[in-house]
Amino acid sequence: MHTIRLILESFRFAARALKSNILRTILSLLGVTIGIFSIIFVFTIVDSLENNIRNSLNVLGSNVIYLGKWPFVPEGNGPFKWWEYWRRPNPSYNEYRYLQANMMNAASVSIVAEKNNVNIKRENNSIGESNLMGVSYHALDVYNFDIINGRYFTQDETEGSRNVAIIGHKIAEALFPNGQDPLGEEVKFRSNQYKVIGVLKEEGQGLFGGSGNDNNVIIPYQSFRKIFQTGSGRWDELNSEIGIKGFEKDFGLVEAENELRGSIRSRRGLRPDEKDNFAINRPEAIAKAIGGIFDIIGIAGWIIGGFSILVGGFGIANIMFVSVKERTSIIGLQKSLGAKNFFILFQFLFEAIFLSLIGGLAGLLLVYGCTFIPLGSLEVTLSIKNIVLGLGVSSVIGMVAGIVPAAVAARLDPVAAIRQ
Repeated sequence: MHTIRLILESFRFAARALKSNILRTILSLLGVTIGIFSIIFVFTIVDSLENNIRNSLNVLGSNVIYLGKWPFVPEGNGPFKWWEYWRRPNPSYNEYRYLQANMMNAASVSIVAEKNNVNIKRENNSIGESNLMGVSYHALDVYNFDIINGRYFTQDETEGSRNVAIIGHKIAEALFPNGQDPLGEEVKFRSNQYKVIGVLKEEGQGLFGGSGNDNNVIIPYQSFRKIFQTGSGRWDELNSEIGIKGFEKDFGLVEAENELRGSIRSRRGLRPDEKDNFAINRPEAIAKAIGGIFDIIGIAGWIIGGFSILVGGFGIANIMFVSVKERTSIIGLQKSLGAKNFFILFQFLFEAIFLSLIGGLAGLLLVYGCTFIPLGSLEVTLSIKNIVLGLGVSSVIGMVAGIVPAAVAARLDPVAAIRQ
């Protein structure tokens, strides 16, 4: 109890000293405030960007790998060799059926093709720049299609190439204004009428300007092939992509990827010394590639903020030496009345930590204020992790800056101190 009482008294002495020198306190904490603001603001933006990217990639599904003509990121460490990728054959419908029938490490296999900038009409209403998707029956297992009104395709509709469609939120708003129910109505594109059987949940604008599934019109894959040339495996046709949903027990989808690579190489008759003429893609590869950029931004934030914190730390140390000098006689009186060295040490150390923490809190408040600034589709949030980081860095800076002045004060001779 005696130790706790001494620590509490040290807190009170430190608080009283800071209160008696308001201007000096404010000037001393400015460096720490700017430093913490720089570091935490950069980390907050980076975390928000990563969360937004992760949410944007959710549409690609989880625990999924994709077989395609084009890689998501450059293969190897070199440049993006588009001249090589361009000549590759597209995944074909027969390859999809082969993988669906033979893959042992796949929970589900689906094939998807897309055509951008399609004009969708209904009576006098139309919407351009829509994204038309042709999907097989099991695409619902691979992709995140969140249907809030209506239903998904039946297997008979997908295999029988029926003219049915699932439309995104923006498509529904444009073609069916004033709250009209799209279900059972028909939309038209490329002179073909399609009956609407489902509406997708609104997703909003993504980080890179995309609108997720909001601009999508989804039809059966075989219906899509009646309109566009795809699925035959030719290099010059519309791109198709085969999605493979792995089992949860296959950590990292290693077994699924190895089986997929071996199956496609065998199917395409590639010799052992020949390179793959296909790409196996993972959604996390995009996040990983962008994450490298974020790491560099984070390091830059530490460097910029570090200089400010360094200046702030020297400022706090300088002020603490001045404070020790000003209160030398008081320290002598305290020691003559029985104050222990650790009491004097804690008194000045807590003052330095308080000073730094106040600066850190001010920096965090500035970051919190910045989260209310609209940045388009980017939602900026100050996380608990970054708050703890900011307070932790502030405490460490205060401790480092105050330990030497506090030790000098604790070692003062009481008689010499009273004389001064």
